Amino acid sequence: MTTRQPAPHVPLSAVLLIVVAVACFSCTETIVKILTQRYPIPLLLWARFTVQASIMVALFAPAMGTKLVRSPQFGLQLWRSIALILSSGSFYFALRRLPLADATGIIYCTPVLVIVLSVAVLRERMTRPRAAFVAAGFCGMLLIVRPGVSILQGAALLALVSAAFYAAFQILTRKLHAEDPRVTLSIPAFCGAVLTLPLLLFVDFPIALSLGDVGLLALMGALGTAGHFIFIRAFQSAPASALTPFTYTQLVWAVLLGWLVFGQFPDRYALAGIAAIAGSGLLLAWHERRRAQSSAALREPIVVD
Repeated sequence: MTTRQPAPHVPLSAVLLIVVAVACFSCTETIVKILTQRYPIPLLLWARFTVQASIMVALFAPAMGTKLVRSPQFGLQLWRSIALILSSGSFYFALRRLPLADATGIIYCTPVLVIVLSVAVLRERMTRPRAAFVAAGFCGMLLIVRPGVSILQGAALLALVSAAFYAAFQILTRKLHAEDPRVTLSIPAFCGAVLTLPLLLFVDFPIALSLGDVGLLALMGALGTAGHFIFIRAFQSAPASALTPFTYTQLVWAVLLGWLVFGQFPDRYALAGIAAIAGSGLLLAWHERRRAQSSAALREPIVVD
């Protein structure tokens, strides 16, 4: 006879953190898409990570010193950093050619990969309602982007590569849940700034950037930093398999920003996809809350098979 703990209730605070984090990511990607039309990708990557490293130094180095980049699990931190750099680079190249919503939709193979890795690596348990949410979210994603034959394009393949690296990044973030989030946020920034710097020797770009573009580069880095910090906080408070479905809200942000910034208004199929994502998310939240309340009322914290 074995005992099994029921799947934990997903804290509302963790859900809100994820929604805010992916909103920051969508804003960052919107800026990246604008700048890819004028500047080489290595410059954008270097600026993204350098701004984040500068923010980390300004905020935390006075109190932490070298502890800001020291970790007992430095090997995992390094691999996590490399996964983020490769994911970001692949996605930036994809954004240059693909519409924002299409690129975001393709990269949302990530949640499916995270679910598989969460079960295989983290030994987490996936409930049927959460699995149903992932399926509904995936169907909603298809309604939004309807990639069709564009999936065969090189840019779309780069988005899929980015999804694979980003899944590894998310799993490693979860494995480092006990780490100081300031350290977990700083090490990838310094690694990214250092590793992308040599790439600038092989690309051409104007030495004197316009003041507006400098501001966009700084905002891109600041939003990316804020998004990853919030993302780490969320994954420290709930299982990866429980939070992953809520990252689908980034599709909503991508569609809205694509409309507001690039003039791509969602058609009826896209609106149906948004409804599928939002509706299934509300149903999952309702189910989780009801289950938690029932468990508390019945005082049955352990289920016996």
